[in-house]
Amino acid sequence: MTLNGWLQILVFIGIVVAVAKPVGIFMTHIFNGERTFMHFVLRPVERLIYRLTGVDEKREMRWTEYAAAMLLFSVVSLLLLYILQRVQGHLPLNPQHLPGVDSAGSATSGFVGSAFNTAASFTTNTNWQSYVPETTMSYLTQMAGLAYHNFASAATGIVLAIAFIRGIARRETDTIGNFWVDFVRCNLYVLLPICVLGALLLVSQGVIQNFRPYDTAKLLEPQTIQVDKKDANGNVLTNPDGTNQQEAQTVTDQTIAQGPVASQEFIKELGTNGGGFFNANSAHPFENPTPFTNLIEMLLIFTIGAGLTYTLGRMTGSQKHGWAVLAAMVVVFFAGVVTLYWYEGHGNPMLSKLGADQSVTALQPGGNMEGKEVRFGIANSSLFATVTTDASCGAVSSMHDSFTPLGGLVPLANIALGEIIFGGAGSGLYGILIFCVLSVFIAGLMVGRTPEYLGKKIESYDVKMAMLYVLIFPLVILVFAAISVMAPSFGTSQLNNAGPHGLSEILYAFVSGAGNNGSAFAGISANTYWFNTTIGITMLMGRFLMIVPMLAVAGNLARKKMVPPSLGTFPVTTPLFTVLLVSVILIVGALTFFPALSLGPIVEHLLMYAGKTF
Repeated sequence: MTLNGWLQILVFIGIVVAVAKPVGIFMTHIFNGERTFMHFVLRPVERLIYRLTGVDEKREMRWTEYAAAMLLFSVVSLLLLYILQRVQGHLPLNPQHLPGVDSAGSATSGFVGSAFNTAASFTTNTNWQSYVPETTMSYLTQMAGLAYHNFASAATGIVLAIAFIRGIARRETDTIGNFWVDFVRCNLYVLLPICVLGALLLVSQGVIQNFRPYDTAKLLEPQTIQVDKKDANGNVLTNPDGTNQQEAQTVTDQTIAQGPVASQEFIKELGTNGGGFFNANSAHPFENPTPFTNLIEMLLIFTIGAGLTYTLGRMTGSQKHGWAVLAAMVVVFFAGVVTLYWYEGHGNPMLSKLGADQSVTALQPGGNMEGKEVRFGIANSSLFATVTTDASCGAVSSMHDSFTPLGGLVPLANIALGEIIFGGAGSGLYGILIFCVLSVFIAGLMVGRTPEYLGKKIESYDVKMAMLYVLIFPLVILVFAAISVMAPSFGTSQLNNAGPHGLSEILYAFVSGAGNNGSAFAGISANTYWFNTTIGITMLMGRFLMIVPMLAVAGNLARKKMVPPSLGTFPVTTPLFTVLLVSVILIVGALTFFPALSLGPIVEHLLMYAGKTF
């Protein structure tokens, strides 16, 4: 750990807080239908879209209609991406002549379900990738399929957050907006203009953008590797004990993948999607070549989540409440990055210098650099890992599987808290607003009065829907993770690590899926029928089953009358509320996942100090 590293972290937090207000004001204008500096150019385009699609921008929807429109759009988008993957071998913009995903002879041959998993992943803003993108997806699929969903899924999350804010702000009405109007405005005024300019910025820094076929370079030093031995039909041969037969293969050439990267990279971060053009994701120099692009990408991940807190305060007429929510996010984020940086900076005690009495006299020189890019170092790698898991983005600039046990605990715990520390584009705000409802309910119980939230009484229906939202998340994760742990044939057999680290790999996979994050402890081979199917289902349930009760709360709040504050009203604009909100978040997360985390990263940490690794 260095002073320079701590300063970089503090500067990053300062920039995030500084951009919250201008971004929040801009989004308030857009979703209120107010005029902005872009209306002169884009308003005619917006009207044309409504005319072509038959959308009446003046007609608003009840929460049930809003949810139905969102679900219908998502289902159609999922099916289109699935079909595009299956037939990509017959479509243009495929210079490598890659076959359809899940087709015979493809990179995922034999692993039925990869196309379904990917379609579910990008539709839900998860962007979990159990395949190698540059050897699986054509340029057309990357652009028209994956990059399109980066815009669509991000816009869906943002407009759902706006709908929730309207539910809080409005009174005695049955409507919370029009999904189609909100969706068009989000893409047209917010995401597209920023991404066009941002992609050009990335290109100027060395992020590539082209349609060229892959290049081939001769290795200066040929490498000999062990690969699976196959018969004449391409089937992998196995040993009597069921393991794959291996044979030596000499590699003399390196294939250098390229393509339309910059256009996908910017929206991948801004929309908290995280799905990379390359398997190495943001650790790849074609996606993230310099410390400056690294800073830009981290800021993009938090920009919309931070801005929406200001939008919350502006639209509800309680700006101090918006700042209180942002403060809660910053507190939990800072605790995570401090913990991660501390343990990665101190490194592995087994690699530390020991004295004559076997006591540690010097820490691991340089800290734990395993799995990290030298151009970013430990500080920026720790910061990026915390940011991407706080925001349910999933992009990575270092390999989380290589972190120290308690260092790896931080990204796992960040997602397990429920996608609320800044969270996904929009989903982070409506997630933490559910916890705001629970916090004022608990405060109301403590003082013996009916709980109120920004002038609305919180009643039993609101609490039931909020608890349903909270309980769906761990239920989906723990059920599938438990089955995987107890089933060696299709669960633990896919692990590269045994013991508590293997448990962490399985737990992280399902936490990442349900939390719509997409990052992974890469020691698990997830491109199998079981994991493609179950993680795909987990992603769909973690997104859409949680959206429905959230919208139900929004619709119910919109129908309520405003109640003037009284002596028993718990203020939601003070530091005390921020402390209560953080406490509720941590208590819910700790009580739910602490037993599993204890058996995984915490046990691994204790065993590491006893001299055992996995």
